[in-house]
Amino acid sequence: MPSKERIQELDILQKAMGYTFADLKLLNKALTHKSYTNEKNGALKHNERFEFLGDSVLDLVVSDFLIREYRDHSEGILSKIRAAVVNEACLAEMARKFDLGRFLLLGKGEDLSGGRKKNSLLANAFEALVGALYCDGGLASVAQALLPHMQEEIEKYGQSWKFRDYKSDLQEYTQNKLVCMPTYRVVREIGPDHDKRFEVTVTIRDKVEGKGLGRSKKEAEQEAAMEALEKFAQMEEEE
Repeated sequence: MPSKERIQELDILQKAMGYTFADLKLLNKALTHKSYTNEKNGALKHNERFEFLGDSVLDLVVSDFLIREYRDHSEGILSKIRAAVVNEACLAEMARKFDLGRFLLLGKGEDLSGGRKKNSLLANAFEALVGALYCDGGLASVAQALLPHMQEEIEKYGQSWKFRDYKSDLQEYTQNKLVCMPTYRVVREIGPDHDKRFEVTVTIRDKVEGKGLGRSKKEAEQEAAMEALEKFAQMEEEE
């Protein structure tokens, strides 16, 4: 069982979430990073299994919400909305809403290197939190505790009649303005097979104009294309 001081800390987080865990050890485990358990010689269990579970649970909860709320949207559009919401950047922002970094148990090295502010670490912690919620109270508890906080982001894309496809937009831009085609390349694969991240670059006229990181190659390509488009837009404003 967590210490008295730790329980008081976790109470703050539970109030922010509007959910009280029946088994507080689940919440504590969700917030325990591998770097911390390594320093403690494995005395505590880290959160990677919860992270793995939470990834799937989050996809299901968001998908269920989209199917019920956006009956006229095609499967393709729903997939794009979900990908826009359930990605590293968005999940890290969700973690920041709950000040999740404050409650993480990190190893000293990870803490000193700014781990509490890293997007990847925060997104993973949020997924682990989802996994712990599911184990404590099931899908209904996950939806009740988290969907209200995610709804604004979901609606931002869901209410638009057309989800922006950055790759298509970039291709159209380069064909019309530069008379060439963008080229995408996976430059790095990060993490274990069950939680792999892809780093992709987009090259235009032999120059890398954008980089993206995502759970799939498609997601990473979209991020790279978005960065390239933002760069070209800024250049045009400065001219």
